[in-house]
Amino acid sequence: MQELNKHVKSINHLLERYGVRFGIYKNGTFKEQLFPFDPIPRVIEHEEWVELEEGLIQRVTALNMFLKDIYGEKKIVKDGVIPPEFVFSSSGYLAACEGMVTPKGIASHISGIDLVKGNDGVWYILEDNLRIPSGASYPLIARDLCRTASPATFAHTPVEDNRDYAEMLFETMNYVNTGGLNVILTPGRYNAAFFEHSYLAEKTGTVLVYNTDLIVENDVVYLKTAAGNQRVGAIYRRTSDEYLDPLAFNPESLIGVPGLFQAMKKGNVAVLNAPGNGVADDKGIYYFVPKMVEYYLGEECKTHNAPTYLPYYEEDRKYVLDNFDNLVIKDVAEAGGYGVVFGSTLTAEKKADFIHAIKTEPRRFIAQEIIDFQDLDILDEDGVTPVPRKADLRAFVLAGETVRVWKSGLTRFSRDPNSSIVNSSQGGGFKDTWVLSR
Repeated sequence: MQELNKHVKSINHLLERYGVRFGIYKNGTFKEQLFPFDPIPRVIEHEEWVELEEGLIQRVTALNMFLKDIYGEKKIVKDGVIPPEFVFSSSGYLAACEGMVTPKGIASHISGIDLVKGNDGVWYILEDNLRIPSGASYPLIARDLCRTASPATFAHTPVEDNRDYAEMLFETMNYVNTGGLNVILTPGRYNAAFFEHSYLAEKTGTVLVYNTDLIVENDVVYLKTAAGNQRVGAIYRRTSDEYLDPLAFNPESLIGVPGLFQAMKKGNVAVLNAPGNGVADDKGIYYFVPKMVEYYLGEECKTHNAPTYLPYYEEDRKYVLDNFDNLVIKDVAEAGGYGVVFGSTLTAEKKADFIHAIKTEPRRFIAQEIIDFQDLDILDEDGVTPVPRKADLRAFVLAGETVRVWKSGLTRFSRDPNSSIVNSSQGGGFKDTWVLSR
């Protein structure tokens, strides 16, 4: 590992050359920035990974069962496990998806599960990302560059090879393909993760397409080519639900494919991930995931949620208001590290505003105990001195013929010594994640 530290500047230079950037739209302005890479990897022991892997497979299996159920029979609601108004008031719930049957019954094909490791040694799930989770490309390309810079490091360290992600993704697409080409649909150059779209298209050997490259005729999707239209059987879409099809969702969308949703409802194309998944990764629904595991699988949940409170429930609301200064408050409608507030940091005026909002809009918020999670060393700006910073892990779980966890992941860290917010949109950096093979 020490050898890699010598090459950090050259690796970051190559990442910049290859366009490994993260774009941010804020206040109407698009800004691209380098996603800084740190060469000191997160190392996960083999036995620890096996245990973590089992829990993640169980969790994503239950979440897929929930999505199938909630847009179908709604047994979990009828049986009183989750309050109906809690589900149907979620901004991620799409009434248009009612009764829709996805190919092979899978809705979340690529799940990004965010975790932190507490100083108590327990891994805690922070969020389930089931819509368009991004980030797999960054450790993929970083590992390639590190392997080139220091081949001896990988020759003498029992690290699981992470180059199989593209194969796993391709196999997932093939499994649900309804007959035709596999394509990756990008909203365009100014999307935050455009690099990833093009990189994964290259690695999987699939076609990177814009909305104007696709046409729907008689509820079948085709790719327009010089040789004529070719049928599309699976679309790994990187366009948000509301912009996916202007005929079904936002009519002002200029990056969607007219008629795509109808083609999907007819079973003529698989869309990865399916629209409507947002109901399952709603920060409020997160509270119920352990109950989902028990309900659908009849098993005790093997993953650990952060201790969470729903102001929606009177008892929880009282606890949140009584312990406000010791909790982190999250707005369920926000993402990317936005809408996260530590109660102890607020002024008296801001605190009063938040308490009023919680009382009047209790469904809008969740509150969590502050987890004392582990720091990881990163190299300081001098590129030599290790300094501790907060870090999380995004694990990627792919659901196809079987549910599999990629033996790698995106480790993000805060560059601010006084912050626990690690999101790239908040100025964080990333590391490779080494899963030991023995």
